[in-house]
Amino acid sequence: MPFLKRLGFYLVGLSIGLVFLAFFFKKKSEETGTEFCYLPNCRVLKDLRSKPLNFSDVTKKLMDTREMDSTDIAHFLKEGDIDFKNSDTASEPCKTLYIMAEVKGKEAVMTVRNCEDQVVVENIRR
Repeated sequence: MPFLKRLGFYLVGLSIGLVFLAFFFKKKSEETGTEFCYLPNCRVLKDLRSKPLNFSDVTKKLMDTREMDSTDIAHFLKEGDIDFKNSDTASEPCKTLYIMAEVKGKEAVMTVRNCEDQVVVENIRR
C-alpha cells in the first residue's frame, strides 16, 4: 500500500477520533460543571470561587448603596483578569490580588485578600 494512501487513512481516523473526543469532553464538562484550567489566571479564579466570600466594610457599603451587587462580584470571579504584576502573591498568610473586569460597561478593579480558608473582598474601584 503506498505511503500517501496510508497517510490518508491515518488522518481520517485521527480526525474522527478528535471530533469524538471533543464532543465527549464538552458533554462531560457541561454535565458535571468541570473546568479545565491550565493557565494561572484560570487556576487562581477557580481557587477563589471555591472558598467562602467575606466582605470588608467598604465593600458592604458599596453593596448597600447598590453600586455593586453579588452578581458583579461573581462576574469578577468568573470572567476577571488578575493583574499579577501589581498583586502581592508572596505575602503570608493572605495574598493580595487585583482583579480587573468590565462591570456595567465600565472597567473596574476589585482588591481581594486570598487567605487559606476564605476570600475577603477588600475594595472595588472604577
